[in-house]
Amino acid sequence: MTPQHTMSTEITPTAPSGAAALRAAVRQRIRVFPDFPQPGIQFQDLTPVFGDPALVRRLATAFTEVFAGAFDRVLAIEARGFILGTAVAAAADRPLILARKKGKLPGPVHRAEYELEYGTATLEIQRDALAPGARVLVVDDVLATGGTFAAAGALVTGGGGDIAGYAVAASIGGLDGAARLAPARVFSLLTTDG
Repeated sequence: MTPQHTMSTEITPTAPSGAAALRAAVRQRIRVFPDFPQPGIQFQDLTPVFGDPALVRRLATAFTEVFAGAFDRVLAIEARGFILGTAVAAAADRPLILARKKGKLPGPVHRAEYELEYGTATLEIQRDALAPGARVLVVDDVLATGGTFAAAGALVTGGGGDIAGYAVAASIGGLDGAARLAPARVFSLLTTDG
């Protein structure tokens, strides 16, 4: 399945209010673990960001500000995306959809397989999670090659929804993950070294 995107590609479109301070606060808390989960991967760990409730609220506010009026639902990608996606859905007062790994959701599901920078995986959403024409903001913590986001987009469009955009706290420089999501609108608060 190929996602049908509805908005133009923008990396870090109009910055939310207080973006510079928020960017600095998030950057300061990201930890990098070399060679995890396999050699050559520089794992960008946002766990310290998630441990700061005020910082999570600020991120959620930034995402809702950037995409104000553009989305009806939030799709959060397993597992770290659940944290930010829940915060964004609550801040925007919108329903939350969970994109989970294969076999984790009950009932009929839409399924999309994709390649990671270090293997393959499958994402699923429940078939009744989307209303036809729903505008969905897809949220996760880190954007690398874009494979996971593209699979989530395929789930949205396969379920009858439209992509309102993709929101991520950090993108990994040099991997051009946002290019894979074109022509969708992509917001990344900051870019890290890969």
